[in-house]
Amino acid sequence: MRVHRPPGGSGPNMLQWLSDIFWQERLWFPEGLGWADLEDRDGRVYAKAQDLWVGLPIAFVFLVLRQIFERTVGTYLASLLGIKETVRRNAAHNPTLESYYCHSGKYPTQKSVAELCRQSGCTERQLQCWFRRRRNQDRPILIKKFREASWRFVIYLCAFIAGLVALIDKPWLYDLEEMWKGFPTLTVLPSQYWYYMLELGFYLSLLFSVASDVKRKDFKEQIVHHVATITLISFSWCMNYIRAGTLIMFLHDCSDYLLESAKMFNYAGWRKACNNIFIVFAGFFIVTRLVIFPFRILYCTWVYPLTVYPPFFGYYFFNGLLLVLQCLHVFWAALIIRMALRFLPQNEIVEDERSDRDETDDPDEEEERNGEIKTHGALRNGYSTHNNNHRCRKTH
Repeated sequence: MRVHRPPGGSGPNMLQWLSDIFWQERLWFPEGLGWADLEDRDGRVYAKAQDLWVGLPIAFVFLVLRQIFERTVGTYLASLLGIKETVRRNAAHNPTLESYYCHSGKYPTQKSVAELCRQSGCTERQLQCWFRRRRNQDRPILIKKFREASWRFVIYLCAFIAGLVALIDKPWLYDLEEMWKGFPTLTVLPSQYWYYMLELGFYLSLLFSVASDVKRKDFKEQIVHHVATITLISFSWCMNYIRAGTLIMFLHDCSDYLLESAKMFNYAGWRKACNNIFIVFAGFFIVTRLVIFPFRILYCTWVYPLTVYPPFFGYYFFNGLLLVLQCLHVFWAALIIRMALRFLPQNEIVEDERSDRDETDDPDEEEERNGEIKTHGALRNGYSTHNNNHRCRKTH
């Protein structure tokens, strides 16, 4: 079988051998079709693997724009909504407690409390206070969460509008079986090209910035989601599954901006606006991710293509990634439904269960603000604490 590599593939023998294996036509196309069918001719332009490199500079641009946006527009919006920089009391420097915090855990066990008190010269109340404040130091401040949510709101809203513009006049938006008409010799339209490259660049920027973003309890699931999405975008581009890819991206973009706007109002304390938007978001999420995606999109990528061409590796790989996304949809839908059931009956504010919450100081701490914590012979300012059954302020 003749192996055709996209232009630009060169390197040592081993790399070329791996490239030959990777770009085998039987992996990417149904039997009888290959890369030669996607060569530009007669004014028709097709997707090429090397186009994906455009995603890297776009990701860099997104990272730069994000910093500018969060420091200017995000900060301005926060001030308009009355969100201010949170002033926290930092834990006093204590090498003994810091070592335990970093290597043993953020919550000292009952057995270790007495030993830590002896080593650090703290009372048990001061020890509890130190750990509470140290935990708060690692949690993102409210304005950082707001800036991050405002940036994602703008991007997701723009992506939704861009997807709508790119698909509104396309027949496969209304008849999903149209996405396979003429496959794989489907030309790339300029709107599809930019929609793909911008989405790829954005998700690459999310993956690059994940270490500095607000850490949530579904951190690992977020990583899996970003990697699966980037792989799906890249793979569907190379296989010329572009019509299916644009539909999948548009389906995801139509609800994400609602969640980010609900977070923004939540951080600003706009309780009713947050709850109402969250209800709309939950409805969109469930309909698009648990109904349309599995019963319409997956049907037209898993079942219908078998009536057009025999299955091949790319067919299984593409649908396998879609199943990974569907599993994540079910995971997040469970969190969303649990939050909705919690706040609807009591009309409580929506709380993102993925986020850590700040722990409040005990009011009687003020009486001991002149207290001191001994650290290896040195006296340092400290504060008294309450027991571990304190209540937490909801600031998700």
